[in-house]
Amino acid sequence: MPSLHRSFSPVSLLTFCATLALATLALPDLALAADGHHPSLPGAQLSIVWVVPFACMLLSIAIMPLACPHFWEHHFGKIAVFWGLTFLVPCVFAFGAHTATYVFLHTILLEYVPFLILIFSLFTVAGGVRLTGTLVGTPLVNTGLLAVGTLLASWMGTTGAAMLLIRPLLRANAHRRYRAHSVVFFIFLVANIGGSLTPLGDPPLFLGFLKGVSFFWTATNLFTKTLFMAVALLGIFYFMDTALFAREGRPAPPQSDSAEKLGLDGKVNLLILLGIVFAVLCSGLPPFQLGETITIYGVGMEGQNLLRDLLLLGFAAISLKLTDKRCRELNGFSWAPILEVGKLFLGIFISMIPAIAILRSGTDGVLASLIRLVSHNGEPVNAMYFWMAGILSSFLDNAPTYLVFFNTAGGDAAKLMGEMAGTLGAISAGAVFMGANSYIGNAPNFMVRSIAEEQGVPMPSFFGYMAWSCGFLVPLFGIMTWLFFM
Repeated sequence: MPSLHRSFSPVSLLTFCATLALATLALPDLALAADGHHPSLPGAQLSIVWVVPFACMLLSIAIMPLACPHFWEHHFGKIAVFWGLTFLVPCVFAFGAHTATYVFLHTILLEYVPFLILIFSLFTVAGGVRLTGTLVGTPLVNTGLLAVGTLLASWMGTTGAAMLLIRPLLRANAHRRYRAHSVVFFIFLVANIGGSLTPLGDPPLFLGFLKGVSFFWTATNLFTKTLFMAVALLGIFYFMDTALFAREGRPAPPQSDSAEKLGLDGKVNLLILLGIVFAVLCSGLPPFQLGETITIYGVGMEGQNLLRDLLLLGFAAISLKLTDKRCRELNGFSWAPILEVGKLFLGIFISMIPAIAILRSGTDGVLASLIRLVSHNGEPVNAMYFWMAGILSSFLDNAPTYLVFFNTAGGDAAKLMGEMAGTLGAISAGAVFMGANSYIGNAPNFMVRSIAEEQGVPMPSFFGYMAWSCGFLVPLFGIMTWLFFM
């Protein structure tokens, strides 16, 4: 785990966001430079070669921490920027500086910065909640923590639930020899599958909500699918943890002089978490739509989203002000995980621009053969919708991937919730569930891994984690396909 404490503080991110806001207001000429045009990357014209920088970014994350850990530890941010530039520079020469600037700013202003602000606020606020007292990581306690996190994820988001419960899980198992499996199943359940029942749970479902899918549709349609995955994984985890606990000799934690009772410290942060959830939800509701208020180089920024981001930063600042520093110290809180995620996902967001553009071009793009797999003789093939949306969501941003297949299926929310409910259910389940297939499938996956490594848990490598997901998740997805999508 990189030693990042010395180079990052919450003030630096707040300063960055404030600078961005001031730059937005101070650059009216850039808006004029776009001449009202909204250039986009022509996905139908892109060859598969344009995806190479993104593939190299993924391979760097997978291989370099093992092949050259010292170099990676000190330079992973520069490597991420490098792979982003290997797309942007050729883009300037191939499609012009105007197009390259527009697609870059579109990704940074509308996708990356809101993403970073959201996970920063959730990371900051949830990191101020500490479970006091002694919670011993027995198989029953660990399974209970995973079950609670799975239930919470749909109502406070996978990132919020993961950041709230990962530290209590790690502390409860600090005396255990085998701990990595608990974190892996935590990623499966709390950071991904648990977020499938409401639009608050995971970004793809929130986009569906904005497109007209009713708030409780996912809860009614995905409940049995989520229940199947949750019960199966919790059962597998319980028996695995029981076997490993016995192999360790059923260890007891060392005696502590602390007389703390079981409870919560920093409870004010629970109210702040509710404020974050409310701000995110309101930003997507029609009564709160403020319209486009600022334009930078043709990229329109809507008022309700700017207000939401400012509120999220405000909630983070309030949490820092109201939470006792000792509470965060006892919680093992540091800024290293959020900085690692921020740097790596900057490279990921930029380098995957052409991959998303190719997908959005549908049957006109180089991946047309994949898009055509989801229909046969004009009829949707739900099993393929599940697997295609899922596999692509395992490595790409699952939100735009969801939208690609949502639109491929017709894009009519009323029809998709009605006669094509099975198709929308397959797209939703694939985008949310299969985000657990890799560390980069969903943002909290990487943050959980980073926090675990920071606290001394030897986590699997990128490919090592995928061995876990292929061993446990993929067979369950196969059973799901037979039960629900055939």
